[in-house]
Amino acid sequence: MKRLGRKGSLALGIMSGTSADGIDVALVHISGRVATLENFAAFPFPSRVREAILRLGEGRPVTTGEISQLNFLLGEIFADAALAACKKFRVTSSQIDVIGSHGQTVFHQGVRSQFCGRLVASTLQIGEPSVIAVRTGITTVGDFRPADMAAGGQGAPLVPFVDYMLYRHNRMGRAALNIGGIANVTVIPAGAKIEEVFAFDTGPGNMVIDALMKHFTQGQKPFDRNAEMAHRGKLLPNTLRQLLRDKYFAKAPPKTAGREQYGEKYVRSLLAHREALTGNPEDLVRTATILTARSILDAFHGFIAPRAKVAELIVSGGGARNPLLMGQIESGLHGVRVRDADDFGVSGDAKEAFAFAVLAYESLHKHPANVPGATGANKAVVLGKVCYAG
Repeated sequence: MKRLGRKGSLALGIMSGTSADGIDVALVHISGRVATLENFAAFPFPSRVREAILRLGEGRPVTTGEISQLNFLLGEIFADAALAACKKFRVTSSQIDVIGSHGQTVFHQGVRSQFCGRLVASTLQIGEPSVIAVRTGITTVGDFRPADMAAGGQGAPLVPFVDYMLYRHNRMGRAALNIGGIANVTVIPAGAKIEEVFAFDTGPGNMVIDALMKHFTQGQKPFDRNAEMAHRGKLLPNTLRQLLRDKYFAKAPPKTAGREQYGEKYVRSLLAHREALTGNPEDLVRTATILTARSILDAFHGFIAPRAKVAELIVSGGGARNPLLMGQIESGLHGVRVRDADDFGVSGDAKEAFAFAVLAYESLHKHPANVPGATGANKAVVLGKVCYAG
């Protein structure tokens, strides 16, 4: 079977994040412990589908029938994206050994709480992988998070396995910061074994900023391009102080966050703050941007610096293109070099899709790929559920 003229395997990774702004597809060549990004493409969701995802993710009233229908519909859409990507990359589906589909997270509660008389933690990613497998003819791995949770972990973050592969350095400690809807960080001490890696979600990334932009522009601007609105505003100091009192920020890792904490309900609460009621939209967007920066910096100084010496911070995700956000982060990290993930051969936009291609390959070969130091699991486990094409 032809594989771009090299030995090894080809895998596709499919990722849709908490912002539900589109579907990322990465083509990855894997040979042993070396993974190389071959190509990358992004596809938008149809507007009605994105609205349905966000409605479900926000916890608004829906029926079990709607959840089931959306699960299968997303399977079809992810399959379409995989086939469209193959066409764009000029590879055939028969050349692909495995697809790793993260699925669309619509609920995530990593910490156990009382439910029907038992302590239960749970997560739900939809986008039926059996549909993807049959439509594409490619073995598909999905549902990565539950195995880690069954082993006592929080089911997230899972990308640290790949961060370790990409960024480990014998003499230099590094941290990988991804600023998507939620911001998360992986810490890789100098010369670390994978057991020494730790990671956690710092809090909101772009989620609150994007929601405010959508609110103030009636949906015309889904994000603050180049921090244009934030640059025109002024900080609301009392509002920021109140926001930073959020208990999540003080909680020690491992910890995960999502739309449940920083979605629609959170933004409504922010809009009701006294300063917010008298301020203008630019002030609120600036304050939300500074909130993201401050929560990342506080996490770095409070939870990372005491455990590991970090010389470089490698940044990916949409937030890496926000100059106000990045300026705030750089100014708050003395002695730490801030670098773009693109410098390491996998673009920031592609990294999460790249990661799930790698994780699917590991699952197919029955290799454990969670990082207990990141998720809090009591052991390393094989992730995902394998769906065959026929």
